[in-house]
Amino acid sequence: MSEPSTAVSSAASSQQIPEELALEIRRMAHDLSNALEIIVQTSYLLSMAELKEPATDWLRMLESGVNKALELNVQLRTYIKQHTPK
Repeated sequence: MSEPSTAVSSAASSQQIPEELALEIRRMAHDLSNALEIIVQTSYLLSMAELKEPATDWLRMLESGVNKALELNVQLRTYIKQHTPK
């Protein structure tokens, strides 16, 4: 017997996103990618500077957050592709 959260998750994963809604979500995901690219590039440029403590700690925190945001954005875009009518 499956747990309710598992049943809901599997039901949600098989549903298709209506095309009009999918287009808007795709647009927002694209805009998010563009904003993340600015953050990634800024993080890279900061890593090239000779920073002192505690700035180096802040940069590591920034890089960690950037990597998590990038992973989530890829997951979002993949989900949209998998659940959009072709």
